[in-house]
Amino acid sequence: MTVGKRRRGLAAASALLGGVLVLSACSGGDDSASGDSDKGGSQAQVDEAAAKKSSEAQIEITPKDGSDNASINNSAAVTVAKGTLTEVKMTTGDGTAVAGEISADKKSWKPSAQLERATTYKLSVVAEDSEGRAAHENASFTTVAPDNSFIGTFTPDDGTTVGVGMPVSIKFDKAITNKAEVQKGVTVTSSSGQEVACHWFNANRMDCRPDEYWQEESTVTLKLALDGVEGAEGVYGVQQKTVTFKIGRNQVTYVDAKTKQMKVTQDGKTVRTIPISAGAPETKTYEGQMVISEKFKETRMNGATVGFTDADGKGEYDIDDVPHAMRLSTSGTFIHGNYWGAKSIFGSANTSHGCVGLSDTKGANDPSTPGAWFYDNSIIGDVVVVQNTGDKTIAPDNGLNGWNMSWEQWKAGSAV
Repeated sequence: MTVGKRRRGLAAASALLGGVLVLSACSGGDDSASGDSDKGGSQAQVDEAAAKKSSEAQIEITPKDGSDNASINNSAAVTVAKGTLTEVKMTTGDGTAVAGEISADKKSWKPSAQLERATTYKLSVVAEDSEGRAAHENASFTTVAPDNSFIGTFTPDDGTTVGVGMPVSIKFDKAITNKAEVQKGVTVTSSSGQEVACHWFNANRMDCRPDEYWQEESTVTLKLALDGVEGAEGVYGVQQKTVTFKIGRNQVTYVDAKTKQMKVTQDGKTVRTIPISAGAPETKTYEGQMVISEKFKETRMNGATVGFTDADGKGEYDIDDVPHAMRLSTSGTFIHGNYWGAKSIFGSANTSHGCVGLSDTKGANDPSTPGAWFYDNSIIGDVVVVQNTGDKTIAPDNGLNGWNMSWEQWKAGSAV
């Protein structure tokens, strides 16, 4: 045999052997050497046959399998094309079932409640096409952790009625460095049509208000679209919420420390004048426009908490039942009832440590006193304008007191 004939013979043997091996691997043990008689045919024929038997239903799960830092609002969305959902099971990593609901048209599913942060979830989905053939899809993802997310605590609360001076104030639990993107995710509008601008006091606080006080009887809407917004590097928002609150009657109170009288106005008309006692000459009351941020029928006031101490370090005063107290500043300025001072001081002497005092009785149970009347006729967000004390104007971020900035100054603190 020549070398050429031997090579051709080996090649033919190799090809024959290879053909046998291929057919043996794909034909399920059929010994036929003829491709024409093989029902399985080739790999392409087998794949085609398998495709004809598989479901046409196409399942999509959001977020993708293996995702981390997933949203707690918009994750776990399941949709199907060319079919209908028949079963969706969602559990936490430890196997706890998560409630959800398939839509009426059986094309989508979502969980019934907001997801938890820093939690791993697993999804198992079954759908059928028009021929009743089932398709399956599974996914697992982990929601954003507290260390990698931020939220904003806002005031006022949803559904409340507040005074005309109430700003929208948002305090973020993480320092915001990407202020512009976060501010774009916050929208404040009024049914009055007033222009609203937001002002950053620092990396954690943003307040929003109009140029002038809110129009009485209007409705203000706050929309937080912060889900997925990167507030700082690697730190994302998780809130998606709409809040509405009502503006009540227009009540503005003017405290004059010089005349020691307080004039309460509604819609620009004086409804009552009340004698007061403001801060003593050595502890003057701040001047400026202040907004009532909290109300307490009774509260404790200890001088040590605001820096007024005796030589022994104890508070210069410690009164555990101050009646009808309403906060005007974070630093401790209140307008409140006073039962311990002589009745003669009201309207004639300034004696307090910086608060504005009204005549009242111990126990806060006498509705006829000036302190009780003002408390009963005031709401969160009402404005108290303090004048002629001889002290400086209160800082705009000391409480909800941004009204002490001009409109130009206010808008200059916007990030957009």
